[in-house]
Amino acid sequence: MTPDETAAAERQIRTRLAEIAAEEAETAADRAPVTLDQQSVGRLSRMDAMQVQAMAAAQSRRRSAERLRLEGALARIADGSFSECKECGEEIAPKRLALDPGQTRCIDCARG
Repeated sequence: MTPDETAAAERQIRTRLAEIAAEEAETAADRAPVTLDQQSVGRLSRMDAMQVQAMAAAQSRRRSAERLRLEGALARIADGSFSECKECGEEIAPKRLALDPGQTRCIDCARG
């Protein structure tokens, strides 16, 4: 991978990490516990709120996993192993990394 491609990947990763942080901040209220006040919220409304809470928590877990993968990619950029497959050591195709910079395996190893 060329230095320009690596720099572009790093910018892409940092942009996505900022987006993830913004998404987490925007949905913090959706993940908050749902109160059991039957007087202010009806039973069905509370059930809807609990469903929204569960979906927001699931989205948060997915974003957290993506954040960890991207932080790992930044660490690999720093140590010079960004484009190396973790299984076979061959170079991961630049187009594959451009599509998903969090990839750690080449296409052959990913197919299994």
